[in-house]
Amino acid sequence: MIFITPDQPFPDYSLADADGLLAVGADLSVKRLVDAYSKGIFPWYNDGQPVLWWSPDPRMVLIPENIHVSKTMRKVLREERFKVTFNTAFLDVILNCKRIERDGQYGTWITNEMVDAYLELYKQGFAESVEIWESGTLVGGLYGINLKEKKVFCGESMFAKTSNASKVALITLAQNLQKNNYKLIDCQVYTEHLESMGAAEISRAEFLSVLT
Repeated sequence: MIFITPDQPFPDYSLADADGLLAVGADLSVKRLVDAYSKGIFPWYNDGQPVLWWSPDPRMVLIPENIHVSKTMRKVLREERFKVTFNTAFLDVILNCKRIERDGQYGTWITNEMVDAYLELYKQGFAESVEIWESGTLVGGLYGINLKEKKVFCGESMFAKTSNASKVALITLAQNLQKNNYKLIDCQVYTEHLESMGAAEISRAEFLSVLT
């Protein structure tokens, strides 16, 4: 783990600790964030902490064509109960991700500083959102960084206020990315939910080879 200032580059991946913590410090400028995601590095920290930069090994990823659509979800998609939009309510999505209560988690890592930084990324065309609506109300969604030149989407967070809403967001995103020949969705770290949707762990070296 290395302390860095805003004008210093990220250290070599070999210096990350066993949990994947690579560096501490710097800032959340658009330039820094785009550079980080392009190198497989992402910020993750709590209020009161300096910015913590991570590059875990292994890495959880979802190959778009491997998205798992269960029989239940096929039925939900056929019913057209939800309306899906892209990039129409980015701020609402990230604020819902920030505020939603999650089992086993106290508070949130999406600080106000993070909200401001990712909103600026959105305004400059780097961050994108998927919104799920039911009867005109936002009930789910996700957001992340779209590395268009590398054909990689870096997922950051998702939320659901009603059953299956976030699943519809992820399935729709994966299907759209598959149509555009994207290589993978970066899910960062393992969760049972992501595994159930078709994501799997790969080595950091394999993940980084996709970004080069």
